[in-house]
Amino acid sequence: MWLKNRYFLLRHGEALSNQKSIISSLPEKIYNPLTKKGEKDVKKALKKLKSKKIDLIFCSRLLRAKQTAKIISEGLKKKVFYDKRLDEIDAGVLNGKKVSEYINFFKGKDRFKIGPLKGENYGDVEKRVFDFFVSLEKKYKDKNILIISHQAPLMLFEERIKMFLGMVSSIKIPKDRIKTAEVREIKN
Repeated sequence: MWLKNRYFLLRHGEALSNQKSIISSLPEKIYNPLTKKGEKDVKKALKKLKSKKIDLIFCSRLLRAKQTAKIISEGLKKKVFYDKRLDEIDAGVLNGKKVSEYINFFKGKDRFKIGPLKGENYGDVEKRVFDFFVSLEKKYKDKNILIISHQAPLMLFEERIKMFLGMVSSIKIPKDRIKTAEVREIKN
C-alpha cells in the first residue's frame, strides 16, 4: 500500500495544561492557551514547515491547537479546517484532573479497551483518526497535508498508518511520543 498524500504531524505548542500537568479535553474546563514558550516553539516549527509546501491544514478544535494553527496558517498563508476527529482523547470524568491521576487510572489496564467513565479509550481514538485519514485519502491526491492535534491522536494516527502500510502488524504505544511543537512526517 502507498499513501496518496504526504502527511505532516504537528503537536500543538506547550500550553498552560502542559505546565500545570493537567488533563484537558473537551469541554475545556480551564482557559488553556499556549505559553510564551509554546508560541516560540510553534514559530520554530513554522520555519521547518515552510520548506514542505503544505497544501492543506487540518486541526483539532481545542484552544491550544487552534492557536498553534493560527501561527502556522498565517505563516504559510493557508486556511485551517477544523475536524472533531482530531480532538484530544476524551478524558471523561478525569478531564481537568492532574496527569498523575489520569496515569494512575490506567495502571494494569488495557488503554485500547478501557477508558475513564464518560471518556474514550485508545481504541476509540484510533478508529476516529483512521476514519479521518481514510476520508483524506479518498478526497485528495498528491497533497502535502499538515495535521495539528494532540499527543494521543497523533501517536495513534501515526501508528495506524504504519499498520496500513504494513510496517507494523499491530498498534502499540511508542516510546518516542511526539513532543509539543514537534513536526513529524509520515513516509511511505
